[in-house]
Amino acid sequence: MTETTVGIGGAAESTDMVLNIGPQHPSTHGVLRLRIVLDGERIQHAEPVIGYMHRGAEKLFEARDYRQIVMLANRHDWLSAFSNELGVVMAVERMLGMEVPERAVWTRTLLAELNRVLNHLMFLGSYPLELGGITPVFYAFREREELQAVMEEVSGGRMHYMFNRVGGLKEDLPAGWLGRARDAVASVRSRMGVYDELVLGNEIFRGRTRGVGVLSAGAVHAYGVSGPIARASGVDFDLRRDEPYLAYGELQDTLKVVTRTEGDCLARFECLLEQTHNALDLADACLDRMDGLAPGPINQRLPKVLKAPEGHTYAWTENPLGVNGYYLVSKGEKTPYRLKLRSASFNNIQALTELLPGTLVADMVAILGSLFFVVGDIDK
Repeated sequence: MTETTVGIGGAAESTDMVLNIGPQHPSTHGVLRLRIVLDGERIQHAEPVIGYMHRGAEKLFEARDYRQIVMLANRHDWLSAFSNELGVVMAVERMLGMEVPERAVWTRTLLAELNRVLNHLMFLGSYPLELGGITPVFYAFREREELQAVMEEVSGGRMHYMFNRVGGLKEDLPAGWLGRARDAVASVRSRMGVYDELVLGNEIFRGRTRGVGVLSAGAVHAYGVSGPIARASGVDFDLRRDEPYLAYGELQDTLKVVTRTEGDCLARFECLLEQTHNALDLADACLDRMDGLAPGPINQRLPKVLKAPEGHTYAWTENPLGVNGYYLVSKGEKTPYRLKLRSASFNNIQALTELLPGTLVADMVAILGSLFFVVGDIDK
């Protein structure tokens, strides 16, 4: 009779396991891959692997003239198309030393804030969905649809608006549009309480997010994190207040920079929600001001061939997801010599290498979703 000893588990308890999350995992907001090293249920090391959506936008900028690059610029963050266009045309206008008509300045500010609400509503609905709550995303799309209708009426587009032009906007607003925009803003604001009650009031949601994925202010500075994620960690920085552009200098009484000190997933969600409320207030303030504006031009007349003078400039904007920067170098031609894009999501996602180690694999999706990124904005 032969006796055989069978070991269950063996040395597996002390062996690290390498796990690939993505690039087609539904919780990674697109084709983002996470390479994580696990020790049991705890993450030891995490590395975001990016580039699956890389389209080489920065190189394509060099082969398009200053009118055409707007089309390329609004596609990397497909939830913030209007804001993406804005940074590019502002950089070109700065190179040209061009003044934009007042009517265009206020209209741009209004549309940028409506675009901010559209961006935030997507994450306010999709984040609870990733944690198992399906209802909020239906409400989010209902509110988005009301704002999409007025954005589509003014620009003709639902995602890629292509409404900004160097020197102003494509065309003036349709008759009666300001009233319809005001109604849409009021309608969305009247139903924003859903997120306070349905999401923040949910003890399961709070249990899954409070104290999870704490990002320190030091890590925010080290990785160049910006936007609601940085402000949730106590970094009180917002370009609209600290270096005003467009009409934000005149909106300081309405503008509220929302911050938290906890730096966890719950704080990031709260910052996003409060910032959405404030964006609706800013949109109302813009509508009030535009009601009193005298009729005037919405853009500047441009030469048939637009050439920027030789030199370089840098423009940055407070996009919905954080700070976007545009470094433009011109050799005096009709195309940019170089246009470097600093996208918010690219820096924000790097913080995962700091956030994930030491956490449970069950909390990974909660942390990942709370960073509010768009994969195209990472890869460009």
